[in-house]
Amino acid sequence: MEITKIPFNKPYLSGKETEYLNQTVANGHISGNGPFTKKCHAFFEKRWGFKKCLLTTSCTDALEMCALLLDIKAGDELIIPSFTFVSTALAFSRQGAKIVFADSQSKHPNLNPNLLEDLITPKTKAIVVVHYAGIACDMDHIMQIANKHKLIVIEDAAQCIDSYYKNKPLGSIGHLACFSFHETKNIQCGEGGMLAINDEQFLQRAEIIWEKGTNRAKFFRGEIDKYGWVDTGSSFLISDLLASFLYAQLESLDRIQQKRINLWERYLKELKPLEEKGFITLPEIHSDASNNAHMFFILLNNIEERTRLSKHLRSNQILAVFHYQSLHKSKYMKSLGNNQNLKNSDNFEECLLRLPLYYELSETDQDLIIKSIFNFFK
Repeated sequence: MEITKIPFNKPYLSGKETEYLNQTVANGHISGNGPFTKKCHAFFEKRWGFKKCLLTTSCTDALEMCALLLDIKAGDELIIPSFTFVSTALAFSRQGAKIVFADSQSKHPNLNPNLLEDLITPKTKAIVVVHYAGIACDMDHIMQIANKHKLIVIEDAAQCIDSYYKNKPLGSIGHLACFSFHETKNIQCGEGGMLAINDEQFLQRAEIIWEKGTNRAKFFRGEIDKYGWVDTGSSFLISDLLASFLYAQLESLDRIQQKRINLWERYLKELKPLEEKGFITLPEIHSDASNNAHMFFILLNNIEERTRLSKHLRSNQILAVFHYQSLHKSKYMKSLGNNQNLKNSDNFEECLLRLPLYYELSETDQDLIIKSIFNFFK
C-alpha cells in the first residue's frame, strides 16, 4: 500500500472530545436534542446571530429540510451553481424539481450573479448559492434579484464556518442556510450538519420537520401536554454524542481558525512567484469577503498540467486533490436532458487543485509541499 507522508486532510482533535463524550454517556441522554445539542444551538445563535439553529446528521440533511420547508415538487425550478457537491442539487431534484445550473465567475468558482435574471422563470422557487472555499458570493446583488422576483435564497454554507460578507456572517443573509461538520471541515464531528433559519416564516415548521413531522420538541419544553404527527418530516436530529464532540471543537474555534489562516497566508506568499511567471493562478479574496481558510487551491493552465502536478506531488508522498465534476455534465443530469454549456465551471473542474491544509500541518511539511511545487515547474 502506498504511504502518503502528507495527507490532504487530518481531522483536528482538541482533547476535550472524549471528556464530553464520556459526560454524555454518563448523563444518559445520547439520542438527539440533548444537552450538548442545545449548547451547540446556543453557541451558533449567540455568536453569529442566526434566529434558530437545528443540528442535523449532515449538510445534505439540512438541504433536504430546505426542500421540505419550501414544499418543492415536480415542475418547480431551482437555480444552483454547477460547480458544487451533488447534495446541493440532489436535495431538490429528488423532490421532482428541475435544476437550472448557473455558471461560475471567471476568476472564482462562486456563481456569477450577472447571469441569474436570465435563468429565472415563473416556475423558479429559489436560488441556492454556494460560498466556495468559505469565500462569500456577492450577496447584496443576489438578494436584490431574489427580492425583486420574490424568491427564497438558500446559502449552502457547508465550507463557511466563521466567514463573512461585509461583516455579516455567511449563513445569516439568506432565508435559510446549511452548514457541514464533516471531518474535512474546519470544525467537525466526523459527520454532521446544521440548518440555520433566518426567516421567521420557517421557524416553527423547521422544528417539526426536524422532529419527524411531530411537535415533539414543544412537548419536551412543556408547551403542550402531548405530541403527535402534524406535518411531513424525517429523523434529521444528530445524536448528542456527536453534538458533544462538536461542542469541544467549537470551544477551540478561534485557535483553529488562526492556525489555518496562518498556513493559508503562507501558501499565498510563498507561491506568489509562480503566479507572477504565469505557471499558476492563486485564489483571490475580494474586498467584501473574509477568509476562513477552509481550503487553499491553485489553478493550473490546463487539465494535463494539473494531472502531472498531482502525480508529481504524490510521488513525493504529498496528497493534493481535485474537486467537483460540473454537475450539468454528470451522467444523472444528462439522463434528465440537461445540455447546458458552462465554460467557467468546466474550467474549474479541469484546472483546480487543492493543497493539504489542516491544523497539524507543520511549517516543515508545508515547506516540502511548496518546494515540490517549485521543483515541478523547473
